[in-house]
Amino acid sequence: MVMATVMVKKHKDSVWYVLYTKSKNEKKVFEKLCLKGYECYCPTHKVLKQWSDRNKWVEEVLFKSYIFVKLPEFEQSKIDVLQTSGVVRFLFWLGKVAEVKCEEILAIKRFLGEHHSNVKVDFISGSNVEINHGVLKGINGVVDYQTEKDVVLKIEKLGMSLVARVPKQHISPS
Repeated sequence: MVMATVMVKKHKDSVWYVLYTKSKNEKKVFEKLCLKGYECYCPTHKVLKQWSDRNKWVEEVLFKSYIFVKLPEFEQSKIDVLQTSGVVRFLFWLGKVAEVKCEEILAIKRFLGEHHSNVKVDFISGSNVEINHGVLKGINGVVDYQTEKDVVLKIEKLGMSLVARVPKQHISPS
């Protein structure tokens, strides 16, 4: 299944917002919001998965636990969006709901149009992230470094520092 943008009435003052979803709920939230009439975008890319008996190309979400939604009037739509099953919250940046410019969404679409597979998202050393799965779920940390599959985080609690190796799919920017 390829996630595409569903077009609805255009509003010149509409802004794209970033929704944080429950883990592995991006496609379900995308479909539910589209059915409600919202214009959504869930960037995906093709990944070659290896099973014991075969290899298969599958469509994977590019930004784990995130989708984009375009809302003509944020205040009037936010409650309806937040009540959608699988939605956790809107992403915040500098104390305000994060807004994404249309040009940035178009740039992501163009990039993915040119690079159908082998796209990966990396975390920048020193950036703040939140663990969203496992025994450390809900804990925030700082990226120390990363390997191909894991991110090594520094977690400060009770005046002590803990270093944890966490799979990339289990963390998201905080």
